[in-house]
Amino acid sequence: MQGSIYLLTPINQSKSNFPLYLRTRTLEHLNIFTMDTTKYQEIVNEIEPYSAHLVAVSKTKPTQDIVTLYNAGQKIFGESKVQELAIKAAELPKDIQWHMIGHLQTNKVKVIAPFISLIHSVDSLKLLTEINKQALQNNRIINCLFQVFIADEETKFGLDRDELLQLLSSPDFTRLQNVHICGLMGMATNTDDKQKIANEFDMLRNLFLELKRTRFDSVPYFTELSMGMSADYKIALKYGATLIRLGTILFGGR
Repeated sequence: MQGSIYLLTPINQSKSNFPLYLRTRTLEHLNIFTMDTTKYQEIVNEIEPYSAHLVAVSKTKPTQDIVTLYNAGQKIFGESKVQELAIKAAELPKDIQWHMIGHLQTNKVKVIAPFISLIHSVDSLKLLTEINKQALQNNRIINCLFQVFIADEETKFGLDRDELLQLLSSPDFTRLQNVHICGLMGMATNTDDKQKIANEFDMLRNLFLELKRTRFDSVPYFTELSMGMSADYKIALKYGATLIRLGTILFGGR
């Protein structure tokens, strides 16, 4: 007898307030979805020696694709849009760890505050203060990463080194008791130049180690370095990534 798996079952919306629901059933030889999980298993095996964790970036992808990876063992999923994230979190298994990986506006924090596992994209004291406020209202602590600007692209968000150090020195920062700063996140330049990508990841790693030594030396949860996507995760792993954010290589193009 196989273990429990999740099935996504549409409901007649005229008879329910909910667009869909999940049932847990124990079945044998069940094959519902056509999504191939072979690549997922290869990546899981590949990153195991590095003690890194995979964030499956499911933005714009249907819930049935998420269920397929979930049934294969994946529990961490990343989304970049608050509304899409909230809908999926309401419909899918409650033991999924949801990560916010996209740019986050302060007025949207309250939507995800009750359930978010990790916010990768904190890029201002204003945003962090709002996260702390909403965490307090939900009687919880929200885990966060500072997004650091490391790419040679103006379209990417993030703090530079000086801005981050200034934020950490602010008295307002020290008063935030309902957020945990767990590490840093960065996105490398979208380029075929592997050495450039390696240099950017190396810069982020060195900043992480500097902060670990000087600002977070007594903070046991400052452990995460989120870097690496489908095109460059192999380089990121070599430079100490603990979280890699993979979408296209798992789910296909968007």
